[in-house]
Amino acid sequence: MILHTEIQGSGEAIVFLHTGLQTSKTDFIQQQALFSENYQVISPDLRGHGMSASMDISNFFEDSANDLNETFENLGLESVHLAGASLGALVAIYFAKRFPDKVKTLILSGVTKEKPSNWKILHQQDADMQAGLLDNAEAVSYFTELHGAGWKKFIELGQSEDWYPFNETSDLSAIACPILVIAGESSPNECCSAVEYSSAQENIHISIIPFASHLVHSEQPEAYSEVTGRFLLNI
Repeated sequence: MILHTEIQGSGEAIVFLHTGLQTSKTDFIQQQALFSENYQVISPDLRGHGMSASMDISNFFEDSANDLNETFENLGLESVHLAGASLGALVAIYFAKRFPDKVKTLILSGVTKEKPSNWKILHQQDADMQAGLLDNAEAVSYFTELHGAGWKKFIELGQSEDWYPFNETSDLSAIACPILVIAGESSPNECCSAVEYSSAQENIHISIIPFASHLVHSEQPEAYSEVTGRFLLNI
């Protein structure tokens, strides 16, 4: 599936993969504007999001990796700097493992390495919050206009306690390119994951951002962009 993609600027390609239930036009807005001054900024709508409409998310992560590959080939992109947050970061990991030659650098945020001991509680809290969207008429209208009717399938997907691909996040050793893992200090599991990643591999760098939690790029956009920019200049 060739994804709907927004493109800004020129130069080396940097791709920003949005979080769940967001799109290329609603997420990474500050970063798109900033990095387009020196890079060609590629912002796809992931499968089932925005203008990349699809009712088939039964094999979301594998399909999304293949979607990205088809999209990059269609755009004539041989290799890219790949940045993703939360759901987008998980897709980025899948892609980097399956198409390593197409990733110059990998920038991840909002990722948990291994299943935490309190995962059942954390998952239930998230599942309840997401399910609550379906009871909110304003939210239903907003997300249906943004994504089409298929967005509700992501709510169903998130209800499963096993939806998170810890089998992929637990080990990044197959990814040889330089990696930056960013975590917000208010997300202890993600901070611990960042430290564990860097301890396991020399090609992994980390940054813990203060006054931020899961969505560092939107909670502290200037800090996220500063760290990402320095990483790209120094690798």
